[in-house]
Order: sequence, then structure tokens, then C-alpha cells
Amino acid sequence: MSDYIIALDQGTTSSRAIIFDKKGSIISVGQKEHEQIMPRAGWVEHDPIEIRDNMREVIGIALGRANLTRHDIAAIGITNQRETAVVWDKNTGIPVYNAIVWQDTRTQPIVDRLAGDVGVERYKDIVGLPLATYFSGTKIVWILENVDGAREKAEAGDLIFGTTDSWVLWNLTGGPDGGVHATDVTNASRTLFMDLKTLEWRDDILADFGVPRSMMPEIRSSSEVYGEARDTSLLRETPVAGILGDQQAATFGQAAFDAGESKNTYGTGNFLIFQTGTEIVKSENGLLTTVGYKLGDGPAHYALEGSIAVTGSLIQWLRDQLGIISSAPEVEELAAKVDDNGGVYFVPAFSGLFAPYWRPDARGAIVGLTRYANRNHIARAALEATAFQTREVLDAVNADSGVDLTELKVDGGMIANDTLMQFQADILGVPVVRPVVAETTALGAAYAAGLAVGFWNDLDELRANWQEDKRWTPNDDVAERERQMRLWKKAVTKSMDWVDTDVN
Repeated sequence: MSDYIIALDQGTTSSRAIIFDKKGSIISVGQKEHEQIMPRAGWVEHDPIEIRDNMREVIGIALGRANLTRHDIAAIGITNQRETAVVWDKNTGIPVYNAIVWQDTRTQPIVDRLAGDVGVERYKDIVGLPLATYFSGTKIVWILENVDGAREKAEAGDLIFGTTDSWVLWNLTGGPDGGVHATDVTNASRTLFMDLKTLEWRDDILADFGVPRSMMPEIRSSSEVYGEARDTSLLRETPVAGILGDQQAATFGQAAFDAGESKNTYGTGNFLIFQTGTEIVKSENGLLTTVGYKLGDGPAHYALEGSIAVTGSLIQWLRDQLGIISSAPEVEELAAKVDDNGGVYFVPAFSGLFAPYWRPDARGAIVGLTRYANRNHIARAALEATAFQTREVLDAVNADSGVDLTELKVDGGMIANDTLMQFQADILGVPVVRPVVAETTALGAAYAAGLAVGFWNDLDELRANWQEDKRWTPNDDVAERERQMRLWKKAVTKSMDWVDTDVN
């Protein structure tokens, strides 16, 4: 009897393997960070070979810590950083270039070229997304145009593309020796190439970008058997049966399956997803329309998404680049030493501004500095930036949906920060709720895989697993809440119009 599901979570900063039991409880975890490669301003890369090797290692760590073998595992689920692009030679398994990460902004000239006189919403009615450096489509173009020989090899059918779910799946199922080249609808919906209605690649858009159709993975549902693990003996013959992009996976792990349900993930960036059911809802307020999930032969379920580029990575920046903290938890200690931000506001537009502004010309700014301000105020302002950005996205969701959210389910690494969560509730004016199992991204991938092989029977069984751990309720000072938001929005305007022809 196979009593467990293993989820492979290929994230922005690390790769993890997490084993879950039938109640959705964590049995063991294997985790390993990978290098963040930043060759120049605005460029962010990962080494796909390092990711592949780390993924193999964390599988062994998770199984070893739980004293389990492949015979105990019913299925494998995959979740991943979504828009990060990998292009590799299908004959050798060797990438032609590093993975270009979703945060990378080098492709802005390609975005401008494709937008032309029509503008960045050229394809939005079809794919649900504006033209932006965020999505993987322009990253493929950059590789084809800038890596020697890549265009020729792609045209010859030797190169294939995938987001990191596809890279993990292909290597897990055999690599050059019959590896499955596929992705699911949620990841496909983040490329700029998939028609939201037909769930198929659009040949006309691929042609506009100059990307050969032969490079693209097969689009599959989020919950089905794609193949069996072959590459690693530790999981060989175990079915790979679920794929969900990380934010959709977190929503699934929160048991937010139906229209009107939502969650907000606090990770490297922040991502609020609001389910719209089987209806495709087009945003009028700067949100993305995306696929939420598709189970087997069932219909696709859609969602609105507010994507924020820099939240948790701002705390990493304080630690690694600025050096004012030595570890991430220290930011809460500093923030707690002051009663407020001292008039300091931190707009972390390191990759431009994502939702709801979509301003690639913005750059990071700290405003409101006086001699009174110290590192405690800067730490607090960094935390508060996450909450302010989330409030703006939630306001956009409320406007698009016409229904105000009454509470916000949260997950991700930053929800352990009580100071941030309380301020989030205060600035939103609604309760913020943390689940018992905070690893909802991996849990969502496990759920998708388990449903495909009958480990779980239906969505009601998954709903029954969800339990509340902690709830933060807002204070009632509406005037102060709106004063803070007014100043935040003023600060955001100071970050705009920074990038010029001679400024990165």
C-alpha cells in the first residue's frame, strides 16, 4: 500500500521535495538552495543543471528522513516558478543558456518591438496577459536572438523550451532517452502563447515572436498521469501525475477551488489569486487573467491574479546587498523596535512595477527620509511595502469581481512574521487567516497528483483537510488606514519614469 504523495517544488530560490500523508500533513522535507546569478543590472538567471541535480538530491533527503522508499509513494506532483524559461538540446539534455528567471527585465526592448503601435495589450484578449518581461515568451526570443547557433538549432527541431516544471518532468521521465516534454495549462497560460479558450498554442502569436512550434511542450491538464519516473532509481516507476504552477498550486492547496475563493502567497514575490470558476473574466484594473486549474478531462477553471515582483526578495536584499540584517527573521526584530515607519516608505520596484501598474520604467525608491529615520524604520518600511502592495492588488480584485473579499487566506514563508500579518490585516481592513499546513504550494501539487491516481477521491475530501491555524483581525482606525495608503501611493509615483535611454 502506497500511503504517501511526494511533491517536487522547484522554486525561485530553492528546490524541495515534500512528502504528504492522506490528511495533507507533512511527513518530511528535503530542500536545497540554488545560486541566484545576476550578471548585470536587471538580469536574473539560474543554472538548470544545478536545479536538476538539486532536485535529485532533495528527493533522496526527503525519502531518507521519512525512512521511506519509492514503494511507499503513490504519485509525484510537480510545482514550479512559473515564467522562468529553459531552452535545451533535446538530444543531449544540455541547456543552451542559463534559465532566464521571471524577475529578469532584459527583454524590455523585445516587448517594445512586439507592442509596436498597438501597445502592450496586443494579445491580452487571447492570452489574458499584457506584453511584459515577466512572461516566458520574450525570454525564449532573447535566447534565440542572442545565443550563437540557437536559432539554427531551433529551426532544425533540436531545441525545446519549457518552464521549470517541464525541465523537471523531462529529466525525471528519461531526459534524452524518451523524456516527456509537456506542461500543464497553468504554466502554459504564463507564456503569452496559449489561447485561454482553446487551451492550445497560437501559431500566429508564435510566428509573431519568431518561436518555432516544435520547441513548445504538449499542453496537458493539471491532474493526469504524464509518465513514470525513470531518471532516478529512488522514484523509478512512480507515476508523475500532477503539475501546477506555484501560485495556482498554492491556491489549490488552500482548498480555494470555487469562484469567489482566493489566497495570497508571500514568497519571493506576492501573488493573489481570485478564482472565477469556468468563466474567463477580463480585468479592467491591471490584473492578469490566467488558468487556475484543470482536472483531467474536466473543464478549465480560471482566475484573476495580482502579481507583485518583490516582497520576500526585498528582505533578502536587506540581508545580502545592504547588510543591515544578518538573517531574514531579524527584520521583524528591527521593525518591532519602532511604533511606526517614521514617515519612511520603501517602493521595491527592482523589476519595475507589476500589478496593478505594469510600469517597467519604475525602479526602487526609499522616500520620506529624515535625520530621525534609522535602520529600524527602513526594516519596518520594507515589511509594510509587502502589505501596501497587497492592498492595491486586493482593491483591483474587488473592483473587477464586484464582490469585496471578507477575509484573506495567506501562505508562504513570510506569514511566520506576526508584525507583517497584523499590519496586513490593519491595512486591508479584513481578517488575515493562516492555515495549519503553510506549505500550500507543495500541498496543491500533491493534491493534483493524488486525485489523478485515486489517492484522494474528490475536492470535498481535500476541503476537509484544510484547518485554520491563526487569524489576525484588523484595527478599526479607518482614517489612519487611508492616510497610510495615500502616502504609499504618493511614494509609488516617485518610483516611476526612472528608466531612461542611458539608465538600466
